[in-house]
Amino acid sequence: MKQKVAIVTDGACSLTLEQANEYGIHMAPIYVNIDDKTYIAGVNLGGPEFYQLQRASKKLPTTSQTTAEDFLKIFTKLADEAEEIVMITISSKMSATIQSAEMAKKQFTKVPVHIIDSESVSLGQGMMAIAAAQAAKEGQDAESVIHLVEEIKKRMNVIFTVRTLEYLYKGGRIGGATAFLGSALAIKPILYIKDGVIEPLEKQYTRKKSIMRLVEIMKERIGDKPVHVAILHGDAEEEAYVLENQIREKFNYVQLIKAEIGPVIGVHAGPGTLGLVFYSME
Repeated sequence: MKQKVAIVTDGACSLTLEQANEYGIHMAPIYVNIDDKTYIAGVNLGGPEFYQLQRASKKLPTTSQTTAEDFLKIFTKLADEAEEIVMITISSKMSATIQSAEMAKKQFTKVPVHIIDSESVSLGQGMMAIAAAQAAKEGQDAESVIHLVEEIKKRMNVIFTVRTLEYLYKGGRIGGATAFLGSALAIKPILYIKDGVIEPLEKQYTRKKSIMRLVEIMKERIGDKPVHVAILHGDAEEEAYVLENQIREKFNYVQLIKAEIGPVIGVHAGPGTLGLVFYSME
């Protein structure tokens, strides 16, 4: 018997293939180009290897979006397994991935496909996909799953700090954080996702303070409400463990995920990125 809904997202969600499989999420490939070689993020290029290559590369690595053909392959396979497909993409303001998905949808008639712009990235997008997949597993229909994702979208917080703004600047993903560039060497900025774009939130002057502020900001926004939370890091595992201990100590969490941001986001944010992604349904 077919399941009611299959959940698809793209490789910008910062979930590993293992995590995606565990939750029942189908992941469309995103390509990473380093020194004239192309990899598939999460398939033949993981986080640790990527950061080694990024440091050694003389050119800035780049990413290429999922193609319409990639989406068509996934949709065709899932048409045998599900009555409808819900696709959650990286923010349309950061990538043209959603355009590829829309092109594939126009060519595809076997089952209905619903495309949601997450207006987020990394585990902001990833946590929406996880919630959608859990709802689909419980037997909810596409309409209910879409409603849930739209509710989470309104409540989603993605806050993070980077060691340097250099990668975001060179990759053209810096948004309003260009305001920080003049004093970029002296500051450790806290950034956030607002309406699908990276924007500046605060300036801090030490790495330690910027990490502390991530927890404080989350407390200010969530208080003691039950919270779904993810810790994301780019080649900063020890600091991520410190952050995890703080979360366990200070919050009423109903879900806690820790993940490396992976190559797709690492290309743009650089090593040393550390962040919190969280939402409450109350």
